[in-house]
Amino acid sequence: MTKRAEGKTLAILAADGFEEVELTSPKEAIENAGGKTVIVSLEHGEIEANQHRKHGMKIAVDKTLDEVKADDFDAILIPGGLFSPDTLRTNQKALDFVSAFFEQKKPVFSICHGPQVLISANLVNGRKVTGFKAIQQDLKNAGGIVSDEPVVVDEGLVTSRNPDDLGAFNDKIVEEICEGKHDGQRESVAA
Repeated sequence: MTKRAEGKTLAILAADGFEEVELTSPKEAIENAGGKTVIVSLEHGEIEANQHRKHGMKIAVDKTLDEVKADDFDAILIPGGLFSPDTLRTNQKALDFVSAFFEQKKPVFSICHGPQVLISANLVNGRKVTGFKAIQQDLKNAGGIVSDEPVVVDEGLVTSRNPDDLGAFNDKIVEEICEGKHDGQRESVAA
């Protein structure tokens, strides 16, 4: 297998209640391509996954938001789940961390309910996006140009709908992290 993502590091921003497969599957895809992943959360210890609303595995936090900056990474992933995005979207450090990836023109990946974090950081206005069916109207209300497709790519911003789309989403994650910075990556257009 080719190690085309060798030398690339992906920040995975999550909190308790992330959808297990939306973190583990992209993590495995990057690592299989030779890249490194770092689990970033609000506190040290472990965060617990959900598996379709049931408790899932626990995963160790590598770094807290107080210990990282976007400069340390090549891209960021925000997995979905019902609770993790809700927790992150109300945390200013999380919003600032995600915004810094846009400012540095680095790839940003988000799936399912994860784009709610992008909404709260005012990063979807004028951007092509998708997300879980239940948040597509929220994305539209925030100024996003929403498509109900497995994967939507807009200049380094890659969004996806749900676990059924992980194959295509993971392929795009590896491709985009290998491409690196995107000059067209930008914060959202002012409303």
